[in-house]
Amino acid sequence: MNGALTAAFDAVLGPLMGWPPVASLLVVSLVTAVMMLLVVARTSNQKGLANTKRGIHAALFEIRLFGDDPVNVLRALGEVVMCNAHYLRLSLVPLLWMAIPLVLVVAQLQGFYGYDGLTPGVPAIVKVELRQTASPADASAAALVMDAPDGIRIDTAAVRLLGSHEVLWRIVPNAEGTYALTIRDGDRAVTKSLQVSASRARRSPRRLQAGLGGQVLYPSEPLLPEESRIAAITVAYPEPGLDLLGWRVHWMIVYGLLSMACALILARRFGVTI
Repeated sequence: MNGALTAAFDAVLGPLMGWPPVASLLVVSLVTAVMMLLVVARTSNQKGLANTKRGIHAALFEIRLFGDDPVNVLRALGEVVMCNAHYLRLSLVPLLWMAIPLVLVVAQLQGFYGYDGLTPGVPAIVKVELRQTASPADASAAALVMDAPDGIRIDTAAVRLLGSHEVLWRIVPNAEGTYALTIRDGDRAVTKSLQVSASRARRSPRRLQAGLGGQVLYPSEPLLPEESRIAAITVAYPEPGLDLLGWRVHWMIVYGLLSMACALILARRFGVTI
């Protein structure tokens, strides 16, 4: 599934990567809003939602009309609370239908919008985590070697953290490009992708060996071989967020706001009550 989704998102988002991030996210949000509206139309109780919203509006009008009558105001406030609870219950069904697809979409978008590329001349850390089945002593004695292509300089020897299963290197990229680091453990070797660029592109901070949660959160690279002692390889990419009207915010906030705005604008055209 990750392979198919990765290929699909690369094909769709690749041409948009030259746009400003907010502009390309707007296109993604528009598509997301359309899909959300189709799901809501198919899975929700549209008549119940419409009646509940009318009940909320009626109670709010009562509060304004009887503002000098505390009893009626309190009664209307109670109706607002009850109607909102009913509205949330009706909204839960389409939300459950959308939950898993949205998680997969967000995980794919994180690779494009969540990280900046490494900068030439600026050091970065590469971390290898060995499987927990090895003792810390075995992990620290593991003969791990990292090979880097032209354009990447390995700045330090492997640093093995005593009492843990982690091995670190510091690297310095010398030129922009897409690279593959090779980690050798005896006669076995695995690779890790590396992006050195200021341009927006898919970036994978972590490649894992197994685990459903890891596959969902880091879908951009295939799993490491099961026979390898290496459980994960991590590259420390910067996570600066997006510039929105002079504010630095997480890309998911921008995506959520744009998706909801597009859904509200298009709801009437699709004949959907949300």
